[in-house]
This record gives sequence, C-alpha cells and structure tokens, in this order.
Amino acid sequence: MSVAVKVSWITLNRNLKLVASQCLARSVSQMATSAPPSQMEEIVKKFKLPKAYEGSRPSVWVEYIQLAMEYKPLNLGQGFPDYPPPEYITDALMQVASDGNLHQYTRGYGHPRLVQAIAKLYSKLIGRELNPQTEVLTTLGAYEALYAAITGHVDVGDEVIIIEPFFDCYEPMVRYAGGIPRFIALKPKSTDGTTLSSSDFVLDKTELESLFNQKTKAIILNTPNNPLGKVFTLEELTLIANLCKKHNVLCISDEVYEWMVYEPNKHIRIATLPGMWDRTITIGSAGKTFSVTGWKLGWAYGPSNLLFNIQMIHQNSVYTGCTPIQEATAIAFEKELGRLESDECYFNSITKELEPKKKYMATFLQETGFKPIVPEGGYFMMADWTPLEANVDLSSESDQYKDYRFTKWMTKNVGLQGIPPTAFYGVEHKPLGENFVRYCFIKCTCIYTRSNCLSLRSPTLSLF
Repeated sequence: MSVAVKVSWITLNRNLKLVASQCLARSVSQMATSAPPSQMEEIVKKFKLPKAYEGSRPSVWVEYIQLAMEYKPLNLGQGFPDYPPPEYITDALMQVASDGNLHQYTRGYGHPRLVQAIAKLYSKLIGRELNPQTEVLTTLGAYEALYAAITGHVDVGDEVIIIEPFFDCYEPMVRYAGGIPRFIALKPKSTDGTTLSSSDFVLDKTELESLFNQKTKAIILNTPNNPLGKVFTLEELTLIANLCKKHNVLCISDEVYEWMVYEPNKHIRIATLPGMWDRTITIGSAGKTFSVTGWKLGWAYGPSNLLFNIQMIHQNSVYTGCTPIQEATAIAFEKELGRLESDECYFNSITKELEPKKKYMATFLQETGFKPIVPEGGYFMMADWTPLEANVDLSSESDQYKDYRFTKWMTKNVGLQGIPPTAFYGVEHKPLGENFVRYCFIKCTCIYTRSNCLSLRSPTLSLF
C-alpha cells in the first residue's frame, strides 16, 4: 500500500468514526430531551391552552389563505386591494424612511404628529374638540383597538351584545375577557327578487330590547357592516343609542369602512347622537382609510375615562406602535385635511372608485346564477349561492356547514375563492349564513377581465 493511499485510508477511517460519534451523541441527546410517552401526556395536559382560550381553533383566514396558496384561485375572499395605494401615501413613507430621526420608539399612546392629525379630523366630523393626548389612542391595526376596548371594559360574567353577521374576532375576544356574548342577527325583510340590498337586513326591535339587562356591559356595532355592507340608518342607531342610555351600556363602534358609503346612504357616527359621546368608543383603521392594510395601524377615540382602560391594556401588551408608519400616516392625514371637501380627497374619491366595481360584481354574480346582496357600504358583497346547488358536488367536502363546502368546492374546481359567512355568526345562528358566500370587490380591473376568461373546470356549472 502506498503512503498516499495509507494516509487517505486513515483520514477516511477517522472521518467515519467522527460521523458515527456525532450520530451517537445526537441520538443520546434526543433520548435525553424527549420525555417518555407517559410523561409527554402529562406535559401536554399541563401546558394546554388556558381556560379562557379553550376551544380556540385557527380562524377562517388561516384556513382559506392556505387554500388559496395551494390552489391559486381568483381570490375574491381576502379583504384588501390588489393594487397600489395612492402615490402620495407611499411617497410619504419613503420620505420618512430617509429621516434618521424617525426609526426609534415613539410615544406609547400614539405618535404625537399622528394623534394631532386624528384629533383634528374627527373634531371636525363629530363637532367636538378632541384632546389628542387623552381622547385618541393609536394601535396595531383596528384589531388591537377592538381587543383593547373589549378586554379593557369587559369583566367576567359581563354580557356583550354582538350583531350578526360580525367580524369573526368579536366573539373570541369577548370570551377571552370572561364575557358572555349575546347574539342578534340582522334578518331580511323579504327574500323576493333576483337581488337584495343590505338595507333589507334589519334588527328585530323587540328581540334587541330583550337582550339588554343589568348584566349588559357593551354592544358592538359595525357600520358599515362587514360582511353584509349594511349602513345603519339614523332610526336604527337611535334605537341602539336609546337602549344604551337606558341600561347604561357601552357602545364599541367599529367604523373602519366609514369612507366607503354609496349614495344616497350616509355614514352616521353613533358618538354624535345625543348622550352617546360619554358611552362610545369609536374605532378606525389606516389600512381601510388609505388602502394600506399591511401597515397594521388603527386607532380609537372617545372620552378620556373610557380611553384610559384601553391605554392600560395597550401599554402592558404592545406598548407602542411603529414610528415610521405612524409618521407617514400623519402626513397623509394632513394632506387630506387640506382638501376634505374636495372631490380629490381620497376619503371622497374611494367610493367613486369602488362604485363601478360594486356594480360589476353584482351583475357578474347575478348573470352567473347567484343572488347578490348589494351593499350600501364597504367593499364586500354577500350572495346567495343556492340557485347553483344542483350543479355543485358538496359531497366531495366534509365540513359541517354548507357554505364552507361550497366555497372549497369552488376554489378547487372553478378557481374562484370566496369566504363562508357562517364564520361571522354564533353557533346558534350559523344556519342563517349557510346559503351565502362573501366576495371582495376592491380588486384591480384585470381581476374583472380575468373573471370573464376563466376556463370552467366543471362542465356542469354554467359560470363565467
């Protein structure tokens, strides 16, 4: 054996021994760190979700985003624009990004420039001078504002009235706080005709009155409503306001779609009704206001004593928000404040931008066999899909509720994704949502062109 071969053999032998020893060490380490099955059982049992969170499951968004990634449908499920926001908004963010002084912590309850702008805007809109230091709080999205408002005011055993359909986080947030959700559904006055309006869906006055009692802490109002698109009228809001005053109840008003209201409807802020400022927390969203949902910036405004509770939750969980995002949003607000009454103001132009998309969606759905519910506000449209039921094989899906089975079948077989509305109802009233699907129409023109060109994977369903 040559010297070279001998050296190579020795090296190889040494390497093999090294690999073997590493594998053995790894096996021993895994044996040492993995508990026996009996102990694992105890570990799993002890470290399960706390009682307040028992029963929690991944949300409809988690499931349907994964479905969209897998099947790559025309995604009209998720509620965000698929085109850029106004240029001045992204320009503001670029401007801020180049400022070396705006990349550190800002004031915990809201970036100074932003709370000033928010206070200035809503002071005009509600006819009351807001204190930016004590009556405005910025949050990580309207989501956090909702969480802080509910957690900061709902105690164990408190009852909270939730109007259905509702954005799906309301119910778990109430339950996590130890509260008891009491549900009331918006129901159609009539189901005749090939189309409905969201105005056809109303609250039963007697039923609503029966839910208010000494245990009632709050009612959650969402106007314009997601997913229905209902804009509550002055008469409806007055009914809610009078019950809140009579029973000393807090109103948490989710108004994130406040600028997307179609004529002749008007958005009325319930905080402006007589006697309601002192018992209303109003929630807004930069993501909806400026079409930048990824910025995750929201706010709440209301009387300082109500805001204090939210501030306490906020400071001990999130503490502060993203400085550059808040600064850029402040710049955007200041620009719009200077042209608030103008057609150029984005708060006014966004509805005009969405109007033709809404009309197209309604026509498109109606012509393909759905029965659409034309919204008064927001950028979602619910539609009754049951006229198509004979052409759809729901047996291929195993979900409990028909709307889940329908939307999954459509995603996989037709290439069109919507969201199942039973996700927006409490268990008792979920059957009310089973016949519907929710679609989003704040999408670019190419989406609507593509909807006419989709090749049908199921020859039995006359869609597109």
